[in-house]
Amino acid sequence: MPTPEPSTSASAIVSGTVTGHHVLTIDGYSRTKAKLPTGRFTASRPFTVGGHSWSIHYYPSGDRSDTAGFISVFLELNPAADAGGGGSEPVDARVTFSLLDQAGRSVPSHTMATDLHDFAATGFGFGRFIERSYLEQSEHLKNDRFAIRCDVVVFSDELRAEARTADAAALSVAVPPSDLSQHLGGLLAAKELGADVTFLVAGETFTAHRCVLAARSPVFRAELFGPMKESAATAVITVDDIEPDVFRNLLTFMYTDTLPETNPQELEEEEDDDDDDYEDDQAQAAAMVEHLLIAADRYNLERLKLICEDRLCKHIDGESVATILALAEQHSCDGLKEACFQFLSSRSALNSLVATDGMEHLARWCPSVLNQLMSKVAALVPVDFVVRETR
Repeated sequence: MPTPEPSTSASAIVSGTVTGHHVLTIDGYSRTKAKLPTGRFTASRPFTVGGHSWSIHYYPSGDRSDTAGFISVFLELNPAADAGGGGSEPVDARVTFSLLDQAGRSVPSHTMATDLHDFAATGFGFGRFIERSYLEQSEHLKNDRFAIRCDVVVFSDELRAEARTADAAALSVAVPPSDLSQHLGGLLAAKELGADVTFLVAGETFTAHRCVLAARSPVFRAELFGPMKESAATAVITVDDIEPDVFRNLLTFMYTDTLPETNPQELEEEEDDDDDDYEDDQAQAAAMVEHLLIAADRYNLERLKLICEDRLCKHIDGESVATILALAEQHSCDGLKEACFQFLSSRSALNSLVATDGMEHLARWCPSVLNQLMSKVAALVPVDFVVRETR
């Protein structure tokens, strides 16, 4: 009689987890240190992991007197904006903070993880995350800029049983998220690794890789490999009509498909006399995005162009709408142009446009878009009023 096959089975008790990360770039470290003394922080933009809204609290001068020589970072739950609801209900999570090097990789000596905590009660992080003297002397701070990565693991209260094959563990492989952009960003930062083209931009030089640029931009492909290509022996290619900071951000996007946040972070509890500085920062951020949009159009980088359109939508106000509308018309940005028209759909916005000579600006540079605007608002404001005010 044959021996029966042994019966095998397997199951697992599974605790649900959701992971995500957020990269916080500190652009203007010395200014944040000067404006925020010990105990004061600025918060990152909210981000969502596991259906909950989170933000990072960054203390450039430490969160307490005994951490004044350090940078402190804490992860905070935003219960009022919590996409998962629950308010003060427990949200069990673990957070890992990592200082990033110039290639976007975590610095092992400055990577710290918390235990599992209930974040509904309070935030958690590290008061002694980075010693300021270390950061300021390290290569991780460049052009007054550095970055911190925050990895969050949110644990669900739900426990469930799942059937598994007996050899399921052998068939299961954890696949990490793509880090292609980090590697390509490192290739750009490590200038000596195969860079074969140099650009001169307003007196500043940039090295890059012809194949990467050609793969990302049909304009660069034609310039570097087409019939009118630059000679391989050419030492330097001069780029006109672009500022160095704009070209730097353009290259960063071409290698990593990402851009740093150009909107200044709102500093907590600022004094009234800091309002002018904040407005100046907003204006500079908008100007950078405008220049990047022009560069994106020049090199046929459609995704970058759309990103710039989206960011400029957040800068539309009574003083800027004429300039942004003209820019949208000149570079065929239909979404941005429609956002300007929507902003100008109120009488108060039109009055502001007239008061700032915006109508005159549009009449001089984009008469066609002015005609479109007048057609759209004719039902709201009499056309003879608009024409009379622009004369």
